[in-house]
Amino acid sequence: MIPLTWYLVLSAVLFCIGLYGVLARRNAIAILMGAELMLNSANINLAAFERYVAAGSVAGQVFVIFNIAVAAAEAAVGLALILAIYRSRDTVSVEEVDLLKG
Repeated sequence: MIPLTWYLVLSAVLFCIGLYGVLARRNAIAILMGAELMLNSANINLAAFERYVAAGSVAGQVFVIFNIAVAAAEAAVGLALILAIYRSRDTVSVEEVDLLKG
C-alpha cells in the first residue's frame, strides 16, 4: 500500500510545475495547461485524503468529479477566448494582447 505522503509529494510537484507554467510562460495555451495541472494536483489531494482519512465515504470522489467538471468548463471557456483573441490579433502571446487599451 502506497503511503499518503507519496501522493502529497506527487501533488505538490505537479502543483509547482503548474505554477511555474502559469507564472513563467508567455503563451496563453501554456498558461492554460499550467492551470489544468494545478487543478489535477488538487484532485490527487482530494482522492488521497478521501482514501486515507475517510475511507468509507465518497465525499472526496464527489469533490473530484465536481473539480473535473469545473476544469472542463474552464478549459472550454479559456480555449474559446484564446481562439477569439488569435483570430483578431494573430497571436496567443499574453504580452501582445492589449484588448482593453483605448
